[in-house]
Amino acid sequence: MKGSAGSAVVLVLALVTALVVTGVVGYVVVARGALPTGPTELVWDRTACHACRMHVGEPAFAAQIQLRDGRTLAFDDPGCLLLSLDALRGDAHAIWFHHLREPRWLRSDAVGFVAVEPTPMGFGLGAVDVGAEGAIPLAEARARIAGIQSPRADAHVRPQEER
Repeated sequence: MKGSAGSAVVLVLALVTALVVTGVVGYVVVARGALPTGPTELVWDRTACHACRMHVGEPAFAAQIQLRDGRTLAFDDPGCLLLSLDALRGDAHAIWFHHLREPRWLRSDAVGFVAVEPTPMGFGLGAVDVGAEGAIPLAEARARIAGIQSPRADAHVRPQEER
């Protein structure tokens, strides 16, 4: 009897230990996989644009899409992101545009666009606060970009193509 009681205690302790370890491991996996709550820091002049592969070197025109799988796709021109949006929309967790004149990022629901020249890929738009003087909404910017052929189209890669 004494031997079977000791075995039962060892078995219970082993089971409790296994449950605790599984819980800790599960928590760590979930915590590390948490999606960002703000824009991801980009390494200027080192990060490549997802669409055209040029370096993202001018913060005033940077943009990013954070995907549900945790990856962040960077863009060197708002137009590059806008052209890529249809292909990536279903996978997007968040979309951010760097403010044209200020050192901050704007969420896609708080962004407007103004005409500005030059831009890295020649699309001619810069991100500002929605409602800023002369700003057009995101939907209008997307429609405008859809009809533009970038002067640097030779560098532009279709976003759905794997690289």
